[in-house]
Amino acid sequence: MVCFNFNEMKTKKTLIGLGLGQIISLLSTLIASIASEIARKGISAPTSQTFLGYVSLAIVYGGIMLYRRSAIKVKWYHYFLLAVVDVEANFLVVKAFQNTSMTSIMLLDCWAIPCVLVLTWVFLKTRYRLMKISGVVICIVGVVMVVFSDVHAGDRAGGSNPVKGDFLVIAGATLYAVSNVTEEFLVKNADVTELMAFLGLFGAIIAAIQISIFERGAVRAIQWSTEAILLYIGGALGLFLFYTLITILIKNNGSTMFNLSLLTSDMWAILIRTFGYHEKVDWLYFLAFATTATGLIIYSMKEKDEEEQRSGEVVSERRKLFDEEDGDSLHSNLIDAST
Repeated sequence: MVCFNFNEMKTKKTLIGLGLGQIISLLSTLIASIASEIARKGISAPTSQTFLGYVSLAIVYGGIMLYRRSAIKVKWYHYFLLAVVDVEANFLVVKAFQNTSMTSIMLLDCWAIPCVLVLTWVFLKTRYRLMKISGVVICIVGVVMVVFSDVHAGDRAGGSNPVKGDFLVIAGATLYAVSNVTEEFLVKNADVTELMAFLGLFGAIIAAIQISIFERGAVRAIQWSTEAILLYIGGALGLFLFYTLITILIKNNGSTMFNLSLLTSDMWAILIRTFGYHEKVDWLYFLAFATTATGLIIYSMKEKDEEEQRSGEVVSERRKLFDEEDGDSLHSNLIDAST
């Protein structure tokens, strides 16, 4: 049985995590809104929208690395592979804004959660209980309802091809899951500054190559008005802050707070679409949101138990190791004494 201890909510670390999580949630919605607005202007260059974000990460965190002159803890090609996955995930999701609504994209991003579940189980050997798996299943049901909602809504869904856009988001969310699991491992086992610097460097290089090959004509066709420039700059700043704060939240508060934070971004997306763009929202969206929210809450409720279980196992292993070391030391001392 899972119970919430409200006394724990008063701790400084938890309150900081809650505040930081809401900032991340708002940033996620802001980035999605900017991408949606750029798509509305007929700009079809998804990779170009994330290029400046990677450049800013490379400049800021690369500069910190050069100032520190610290040794690289992880092989460079691991960061390169992470950057490839991350760039293509951003490409697919931004591309989806040309085909479906922002609300669908924000809700379908939840598909990353079951993907993370599988990846951590396979590669990080994380064990999950039945309650968490039930939450994931409910979350998937909500994702399926979003797709059916777009089919039902037709031209009211806010895109030229909603179903295609939905599947682009699902593919992007799958890659996000790979990226997030890798980042979580690196954040907890390597250096955050090194991770952000190399992700920015390789991300910018890969994005530049992709733009020069596939989006060169689209970039030339952009009418660089003041509004378009401000949208690109705002998107770059949003991505920089988003990546920076995610690493802090995961390192200090774990993935539970991160998942709950992303849950509120869906709510902000619906509010922006309803009141900002004055679009009609199909009734299935609200049912899908409620279903997805229920699944995410159930998924997150058990996470603390799992982390405590894993922490206990780590402590047990360390104690076992120390006991073995003490036994070896005692054995060596006895041998030395006898000789």
